[in-house]
Amino acid sequence: MSDKFDVIVVGAGPAGYVAAIRCAQLGLNTACVDDWVDADGKPSLGGTCLNVGCIPSKALLDSSEKVEQASHDFANHGISLGKVSVDVPKMIARKDDIVSNLTKGIAGLFKANKITSIHGRGKLLAGKQVEVTNGKKTATYSADNIILAVGSEPIAIPVAEVDNELILDNAGALDINAVPKKLGVIGAGVIGLELGSVWNRLGSEVTLFEAMDEFLAPVDKQLSREALRTFTKGQGLDIKLGTMVTATKANKKSVKVTYRVKDEEHTETFDKLIVAVGRRANTKNIAAADAGLKLDDRGRVDVDDQCRTNIDGVYAIGDAVKGPMLAHKGSEEGVFVAELIVGQKPHMNHANIPWVIYTHPEIAWVGITEEEAKAQGIKYNTGFFPFAANGRSLAMNEKGGRVKMIADAETDRILGVHILGPNASELISEAVLAMEYSASSEDIARTIHGHPTLSEAMHEAALSVTGRALHKVN
Repeated sequence: MSDKFDVIVVGAGPAGYVAAIRCAQLGLNTACVDDWVDADGKPSLGGTCLNVGCIPSKALLDSSEKVEQASHDFANHGISLGKVSVDVPKMIARKDDIVSNLTKGIAGLFKANKITSIHGRGKLLAGKQVEVTNGKKTATYSADNIILAVGSEPIAIPVAEVDNELILDNAGALDINAVPKKLGVIGAGVIGLELGSVWNRLGSEVTLFEAMDEFLAPVDKQLSREALRTFTKGQGLDIKLGTMVTATKANKKSVKVTYRVKDEEHTETFDKLIVAVGRRANTKNIAAADAGLKLDDRGRVDVDDQCRTNIDGVYAIGDAVKGPMLAHKGSEEGVFVAELIVGQKPHMNHANIPWVIYTHPEIAWVGITEEEAKAQGIKYNTGFFPFAANGRSLAMNEKGGRVKMIADAETDRILGVHILGPNASELISEAVLAMEYSASSEDIARTIHGHPTLSEAMHEAALSVTGRALHKVN
């Protein structure tokens, strides 16, 4: 194996492996360094997202949603199944098969694109070198360009030390082999809600402890309020806002949680406890001191708007840098940097990155919220359309949620779109594309949408911006 490359990518998550593939497509001799191993101790590409994040969680969300439908919704369609049983180990095995197929697929892509895969922990050295440690073995490689894509890791909290037996992180929560009677979750953000939803659907009594007084702070308030009602009153999740967990004690078969609400202290016992309080950049020991790599005050690699670090020829992308910790954001930054290296003039608009929460109903948005528009002093108009008035939604037995659109009052340019409802993760792409082309609400209002489709809710929301929605009272 050569020890000199055109590009070395450190990290093989969605940011790193996409960067490596694009570099190779552009004719660069590319290596990718990654230290992830699967349950059998074998190298596994794809990082957190494919191994213990986005993909396995969505597999379990899909399985648990089918259980929910079979248990409660099929009767509305005239389908009777009787008591539904759940084989949790088989469900977990299905999830593992999906992960295995996808991670092997990345290995196949690396081989097809002639990317050198190097297993081990990468560390940036001075002079654009990367030291790779694999067990007791150490090797050093050099490159004209280095892309740091080291991802993120779960935030640990002292009051709930993870053992992945009773107190679990997001990875451990994906491998529970039996439905816990009572499940506690610290954190009611994206990860906490998704994992809590999985086990709630399978029969757990789920309590989420959220330190913030506000539910889903980044989400448009009109939608977050409706989502909170749906998750609590509609689905039975116990979401405790303004609640601080102060202590935990794991026994042989349960975890005692002590928490404070205002000035009152309470205790509750759970069969399992998930810690999902967020993630932070995985930058510990990413670089030798003499490499001179600059980090910001939050421990992320400090980069400019073109993902350049303070070291010439060294870039950083994905969760390890500023911006939302989203796989698709990291992937696009990987493509951006690869094209930048070969002298192209790529473009990436960080303002138009979609967000998705894969609960049921799903939540998705792009652009600014109504609250942000007010704070920025922007004059705006809003339009919305409820899925309860959409024919396709009702045919699917989906009656809640809405599409909300925010447009500049003077130019009609779309500033933000927010969706709570079925297939929101898919519907949001129309809004992203429209905003990328600086579209107005009138542009979407004049675009013919198929009938009957969920996308008609987007069309009606656009019409509603100017008070002319056809299927609701404006």
